[in-house]
Amino acid sequence: MDNNEMISPEHLILIITATIVGTIVRALTIKQDYRQYPSHPNGYLIHLITGALAAALGAFIVPTLMTKNFVAVTFLGLAIQQFREVRKIERESLSELERTEFTLRGDSYIDGIAKTFEARNYYALLTAFITGLTMQMLDRKTWFEIAVGIIVGFLLFTFLRWFTKGKHVRDFATVTQGKIEVRGSELYVDGMLVTNLLGEKLAQKFFNEEGLAAVVTAKEPHFRVTLEHFGQRQAMLFESTRSIGKRRYAFQDLADGRIIIALVPIVNDFNLLKETILRTPLLESVKKSPQLMSMNMTESGKK
Repeated sequence: MDNNEMISPEHLILIITATIVGTIVRALTIKQDYRQYPSHPNGYLIHLITGALAAALGAFIVPTLMTKNFVAVTFLGLAIQQFREVRKIERESLSELERTEFTLRGDSYIDGIAKTFEARNYYALLTAFITGLTMQMLDRKTWFEIAVGIIVGFLLFTFLRWFTKGKHVRDFATVTQGKIEVRGSELYVDGMLVTNLLGEKLAQKFFNEEGLAAVVTAKEPHFRVTLEHFGQRQAMLFESTRSIGKRRYAFQDLADGRIIIALVPIVNDFNLLKETILRTPLLESVKKSPQLMSMNMTESGKK
């Protein structure tokens, strides 16, 4: 097919199939991202359209190569630059929203979210490309090509999701409910001093009657390196207040290697607070080497 001719029916089917598969992949990952940022429905729509465009770019790679239209392939470089712009825009948007939240997300959390949204577009592009490539390599009937292309595309998606899957707080820490005590202007949790700034009578009353406290303890001593990182603690505090709200104050302190989160929530539900903290993602900016994150590191050091 010459460059001036209309696209062939075979290539049209390939492009449509690969684009649909890539778009579906992006739609599936939006659900994973929901806890961190995308609003509904506008946030969903923005990321879905961006993912569909990424999928379309991936779907067009094979037909343009087959027709020797190498100039069109160079547009991939421009597309990748646009994906990087998506990361920049998300970072700026989340930074602007900081002032409206119960507590701050923190720069580390925002950076991780922005990188994740950029990576999701590559999911769509790569899946669409592999789907199209598989269909092109098969010299069979149309329906067979479509079926195999879709299967290979979703297998790649499964691999990418496994490869990029991050850890959560539950992987390296436990969460227990702490007992709150107010002694004058001092706030204690399980006998440990959290703050001495609880001077207002109303604040003391709130904590005595409605306060919740969570004690986060590292499963292994070396996990404290990650758990006590300021960005990771800030992410846990943010997710906690966004999940159950914050009517009064939120405190965060370190004592004996434990993180203490004490607050007066809008929704007084410790189980919800606990599950929220455990599901907080491990930030990429605080990740250490696999050896450091290994559960067996302590045992290995003893040998």
